Amino acid sequence: MARIMKKCRLCRRERTKLFLKGERCFSPKCPLERRGAVPPGVHGIRSGVRLSTYGRQLREKQKAKRLYGVSERQLKNYFQKAIKEKGATGELLLRALERRLDNVVYRLGLAPSRATARQLIVHGHVLVNNQKLTIPSYQVRLKDQVSLSEKALKMDKIQAWLAKKDWPVPSWLERQGQIGRVVAWPERKEMPQEIDEHLIVEFYSR
Repeated sequence: MARIMKKCRLCRRERTKLFLKGERCFSPKCPLERRGAVPPGVHGIRSGVRLSTYGRQLREKQKAKRLYGVSERQLKNYFQKAIKEKGATGELLLRALERRLDNVVYRLGLAPSRATARQLIVHGHVLVNNQKLTIPSYQVRLKDQVSLSEKALKMDKIQAWLAKKDWPVPSWLERQGQIGRVVAWPERKEMPQEIDEHLIVEFYSR
């Protein structure tokens, strides 16, 4: 319960749902639903103070880190790679985060959250092109096939989740049964709209 509440505090701190608890985030009991976008702490209700430019940049960077479950070093490395490529740096940064294997497993609806997806990968329950892969940060490629191991498919939690039929799979991915494929690269409109990537670029460009 303490871990769940901690995740709720992170969502409240960023004033948006980060979907860190999987399907629990859709419950009307979600603190963000009951209390609104009020940061945690005794001074949360008084937090209407306008943030500085740096403050807004920092919050956006923290939001992206927490949404995708990456470390500061990982996010900065993605940024460093993005600035070396042709195209909009912010969009390339988000695309690299979207291409992470743990995110793809989540986006395909094979796991209820990115955290669960990471756990499945680390424990060897995720296959890429029918080969076990235990690196959550693996960058999927076009035409990669992603699936779960037979052992994972027998887990009660996974079976219950896969029984849900209304999971929206983005158009850059396709799923048939329990097998997913990467068919294109994600467009900006298919990436999290609650993240302003320009502020993250500004933060790291200081």
